[in-house]
Amino acid sequence: MKDLASWLAQAKTVAIAGHVRPDGDCVGSCLATYNYITAWFPQIQADVYLEPIPNIFKFLKNSDKICNSCEKDFAYDLCIVQDCGEEGRLGDAVKYFKTAKKTVCIDHHVSNGNFADENYIFPGASSTSELVFELLEEEKITKEIAECIYVGMVHDTGVFQYSSTSAKTMNTAGILMEKGINFSQIIDDTFYTKTFAQNQILGQALLNSRLMLDGAVVGTAVDLKEMERFQVLPKHLDGIVNQLRVTKGVEAAIFLYENDDHTWKVSLRSNGKVNVANIAMKYKGGGHVRAAGVTMDGTPEEIYGKICREIEGQLHD
Repeated sequence: MKDLASWLAQAKTVAIAGHVRPDGDCVGSCLATYNYITAWFPQIQADVYLEPIPNIFKFLKNSDKICNSCEKDFAYDLCIVQDCGEEGRLGDAVKYFKTAKKTVCIDHHVSNGNFADENYIFPGASSTSELVFELLEEEKITKEIAECIYVGMVHDTGVFQYSSTSAKTMNTAGILMEKGINFSQIIDDTFYTKTFAQNQILGQALLNSRLMLDGAVVGTAVDLKEMERFQVLPKHLDGIVNQLRVTKGVEAAIFLYENDDHTWKVSLRSNGKVNVANIAMKYKGGGHVRAAGVTMDGTPEEIYGKICREIEGQLHD
């Protein structure tokens, strides 16, 4: 059985990194690892590199220690990358991965190609945070580490409703709850609570939504003008694609938002019959069978057309 302690045994310096535009699982898993190292391996110099995280996760211990800049040139003994399926998703932090003496990847994306020296990859897991839990000694999981892991699990399971939620997931959640975390407040504050602007952009996105493939697919898009109008950033758009997914009768949901370079970030969700990971990977994206993402060029109409053709092909197989 692999464990985090064995990977740390020979390391004096460790870098931790996750994917660009970090979500709850990325933030939670990376901070859980960082807090474990700083609590139990004080002799190790550890640094965590992530792009700016959403404010809702800043209550987590040592979130203020996250390095948003990768300007420092340093070759670490060990680089641990988490919740990331490929090097290209590490952003600027890839430099620390490339120069480290040893690399480890902890991830649950089906598109992961085992790109590190040591890989702990389980696509069936609910979250990377659940995998981090498996790699730690239970007696060394402090309340603060438990909060980080719980946040990650909550966000990647949609509060334990997605199909990746297993009996092991629920047992793990129970152990974390026994560490004294305020589990109900974590769910309310980080998953359900939205700002007024977030509710407005959600409402606008739903008003703009449309059904395709005879009602099998629902999609919507938010462009830069709308984001400016409602004064929101990409991180404020979380939850829109999941609201689309629960539309009665649909098999898949497509949500697009425009990037500054006028490409489109595409989020895909499936209700079971469609493997959206396969679609995303075809266009150099990745993810899970029921939740995946990719960045694409073109107009929303062109992107809808390409994705709907892939979905139609799967539905008719």
